[in-house]
Amino acid sequence: MSRRSAPLPLIERRPTPIGGPGFGIAIALAAMATGLLLGGLLFIPFDSAPADGYATLFQEGFGTRRGLGDTLVRAAPLIFIGLGTIVTWRAGFFFLGFQGCLLIGATGSALIALAAADGRPLDWAPTAVLIPLTLVAAAVAGGIWSGIVGYLKARHDGNEVLLSLMMNFVAAFLLNYLVSGPMRAKGALPQTERFDESAHLPLLLGPSNNLHFGVIVAVLLVGIVAGVFRLTALGYDLSAMGHNPRAAHYGGIDIAKRTIQASALGGALAGFAGWSQVLGVQYRLLDGLDTTTGFEGIVAALLGGLTPIGTAVSSFLLGGLSVGAQVMQRRSGIPASMAQVIQGLIVLAILASGPLRYYKVNLRAVFGGGVHGAGDDRSDTPPAQPSAPAGPAAERARAPAGATTEPGA
Repeated sequence: MSRRSAPLPLIERRPTPIGGPGFGIAIALAAMATGLLLGGLLFIPFDSAPADGYATLFQEGFGTRRGLGDTLVRAAPLIFIGLGTIVTWRAGFFFLGFQGCLLIGATGSALIALAAADGRPLDWAPTAVLIPLTLVAAAVAGGIWSGIVGYLKARHDGNEVLLSLMMNFVAAFLLNYLVSGPMRAKGALPQTERFDESAHLPLLLGPSNNLHFGVIVAVLLVGIVAGVFRLTALGYDLSAMGHNPRAAHYGGIDIAKRTIQASALGGALAGFAGWSQVLGVQYRLLDGLDTTTGFEGIVAALLGGLTPIGTAVSSFLLGGLSVGAQVMQRRSGIPASMAQVIQGLIVLAILASGPLRYYKVNLRAVFGGGVHGAGDDRSDTPPAQPSAPAGPAAERARAPAGATTEPGA
């Protein structure tokens, strides 16, 4: 009987899913390479070679002292947003309202900074007092803003994705109202007056470099968030909720309480991003303060595998990409929005890589002929039965009825 040949499947399910930091790093590098490769096509309409364009972009973002300082300043709010993403998403709370928390946190810190002007309640306060006060105000404002979504999710089963996205618009319109009305300074632009210098974030390398104290706070928070997830009951509970909320509930974890806590903590971290923007970059609150950082921070967290250190590294890379793109636009006219396009391509590459944890390409189907071989154990021919053992017992078993196999019979 001839054996039938069956085609090999092109895609096979892995016996066990791939995990661990090594796989995450490989996916991140592959996503970066894919985004940069496809993004190179954007240089063609401007008669610029992709290699030359990327050389300029990375040189300006990472190759000079001033550019490196600007990159770290740009990376700080991305780190804050990325850490907020880690806290909420690893708890299974897919919050997308970080842009709104950034704006509300900026507003809270701006209220404290404006109170330090001459003749106002905090005009006596030095920088060492004002900076912690503004930091607390930003965290409280951002935490309350996101906590509203967490409460609606935990107590009324609201959809956190839709609620948080809508809250972004509410925050933007609220900021527009404040800087166009009650908090508006004299002049035509919708913005507050410039903060007193005592409320500015200290510059770490002097006035010739924009590197400010907010970068140190971002680095410290990376270590704190990593410690929370590794060493505390809160981190364990949040991770358990994200992996299996039903099992976490039967294990004694208060899902509703932890959901509200995760949302508030994530919003507080995002509020720090607004704090660093108004006190370290703009020095005033203004309409259109920021429109993309809340979403770019999510990209940084995804690229970093939802780990604090990975998020810090990816934020640094994305910050340099943004800084280099702005310089490139001034020099060669290539739009700085190219950086956002590349970030979008990176996100798509990360999302497309998800199934690789569970499936693999069958290389034998690609290079080995595409059919089961004659000796393949998947053929339809049943396996041969084993032969009977040799010896006297086997001889008796094969003898016909009535015959004897005794010697001398």
